[in-house]
Amino acid sequence: MNPPPTTGPTYAAMAGTPVLPATGPRLLAGWHETGAPADLAEHRRRYGPLPLAGRPGRPTGLIDEVTAAGLRGRGGAGFPTARKLAAAASGRRPVVLANGCEGEPASAKDAALLDLAPHLVLDGAVLAAHALGASEAVVCVHDGAAALSTLAGAIAERDDPVPVRLVAVPARYVASEESALVRFLNTGDARPTSTPPRPSERGVNGRPTLVDNVETLAHLALVARFGARWFRAAGTPELPGTLLVTVGGAVRRPGVYEVAGGTALGAALQRAGGPATPVPAVLAGGYAGSWLPVPRSLDAPLSHEGMRTAGAALGVAVLLALPTGACGLAQTAHLLRYLAAESAQQCGPCTFGLPAIATDLTDIVACRRSAPAALARLHRRLEVIPGRGACAHPDGAARLTASALRVFAADLHDHLQGRPCPGAGDPPLFPIPARR
Repeated sequence: MNPPPTTGPTYAAMAGTPVLPATGPRLLAGWHETGAPADLAEHRRRYGPLPLAGRPGRPTGLIDEVTAAGLRGRGGAGFPTARKLAAAASGRRPVVLANGCEGEPASAKDAALLDLAPHLVLDGAVLAAHALGASEAVVCVHDGAAALSTLAGAIAERDDPVPVRLVAVPARYVASEESALVRFLNTGDARPTSTPPRPSERGVNGRPTLVDNVETLAHLALVARFGARWFRAAGTPELPGTLLVTVGGAVRRPGVYEVAGGTALGAALQRAGGPATPVPAVLAGGYAGSWLPVPRSLDAPLSHEGMRTAGAALGVAVLLALPTGACGLAQTAHLLRYLAAESAQQCGPCTFGLPAIATDLTDIVACRRSAPAALARLHRRLEVIPGRGACAHPDGAARLTASALRVFAADLHDHLQGRPCPGAGDPPLFPIPARR
């Protein structure tokens, strides 16, 4: 199979390099072929050698190819990757930071990618660092994660033109936010900071720093090899390529699935075997995401525009199916208490606002006499919390809460009337990490 043409010669696919089919698995192709993680020899057999092009510090070719590919970040915000590359290239010798911390408890996509295809992630980090003329590439994962040993072994196998450093970060929800990672590397304190300046302006050791999710960098490695046209053969114009989606909750085969951008929400659930019970709602985007009603939202495309139209955000690609009989309000209250406990305790919306809305919703779930007053307080608080924190943590908690009040409006009415849902006393159905 001949490599498809690219938009520019600098990062055209190298002669003799194996080319993945334009459709089907890309990031997880090796797993689908062999059922096993790929060592360096297997990785190079499948993808070919690292496609270094030009001298270090000449990013134009890579930026042009990534721009043509339309690659967007897979860590949650969906920011155009080429713009991040260009921003980091505008200052003195930068640093590349690969974020594999995966602070979202319901997500397993980064862990799966780092376990099954660590060299694809390292390729992307090294390619970005070489193009930018970076002093080093840093790969961050949570302390205690299995990926630490996997990545250490993978790095030891390689002889890269840019030094790669592996760093363990405290396993806290907000520690994986990009400014928190930079702060941790600079000071040892893994808490977010207010921006500006952004990491691309002043990051690790004061240098411009490119912070990208590990899945984004793995896609970048494929774009550099096979080009923009190949990348766009999957997905939609708004979200080209594939994405890794964690599907959990009331489905028959929970797990991580690679789907094309724009795949319908219902089709993604079917990839996981379909609902194990009737599903009244799906939590999209993780614990900082939004509840979507079923069946009305099953046709919603998994893209930034598609999720926005449906009333949610793509965010971290997580879909959690709520089983029939569970109380969506109670499950939201569990998540809110977790999010409140994960506050960095450095700004009011988190320190005071999140425990307050968690308490309000808990009072409603318990059908206490104070529930109507709690609902009134909750509405007031949801109006003032978003946009006021040092990071987006309080915004996500507010978004989650507002969506629960909207999607579970009938249950809310019953609770206010003193009629709790049958599942109101259930324990958490979705993973809540133990405090460390």
